[in-house]
Amino acid sequence: MQMDNLTGGQELLCINTEKVYDWILNEATFDLNLPDLELPINPVTGDQLECDDIDLDSVTCEVAPAETDPIVVLEREDQVFIVDDEEVTLQIVNIRKNFEVTVFVNLVPALGGTQVEVGTAEFTRCEQVILCAPEGTDIDVSYTDLDCFVCTAACDAGTTTEADELDVTVTVRLCQSIQSTFDVTLELVAEFCQPRDILPFPPCPAPTIPAQCPVVFPSNGNNG
Repeated sequence: MQMDNLTGGQELLCINTEKVYDWILNEATFDLNLPDLELPINPVTGDQLECDDIDLDSVTCEVAPAETDPIVVLEREDQVFIVDDEEVTLQIVNIRKNFEVTVFVNLVPALGGTQVEVGTAEFTRCEQVILCAPEGTDIDVSYTDLDCFVCTAACDAGTTTEADELDVTVTVRLCQSIQSTFDVTLELVAEFCQPRDILPFPPCPAPTIPAQCPVVFPSNGNNG
């Protein structure tokens, strides 16, 4: 059966969307120990870099979700909680998060001070969260902030056959949004959106001159 448009340009619509079952925001901070990062080749000269060639005070890092399986939901377990004096069944969700951290260092000024990439390491962190996330719902994790800084850095001189190595400890801080969602089809009455009006370009400005200072110049000759 075909329905006519409702008054006011509205229609009865069916829309595919996601229902949010639960939503939390939390943050976490953790430390990483990244030892034995071999110093790279000097990108300018092609020579193997040594400890004396780098500025240890300039070591920095960047962290990002892993390209493969950045978020893995391991399992979820039903558990009864008391909320506002009522029993409610929620889920304890185990989540594994995979990251990549990249370490950079600057060469000493005598070698040009160029920033070079030392290396990238992968790491994993797991956590448990309590959500209304019954079986069948999806767990969506997104990062509102993901950053790191280098806490300590030391360089170990190698041998004539082994490259010098950088030992770094990194502190990672993340702020994350975690939602449990499920695809639903909604029936609702709504109006169709219309495009907005095009904004006109402003007219050309009229010629102007800088503001003058008649109090100090030109003088009327009566100041002395």
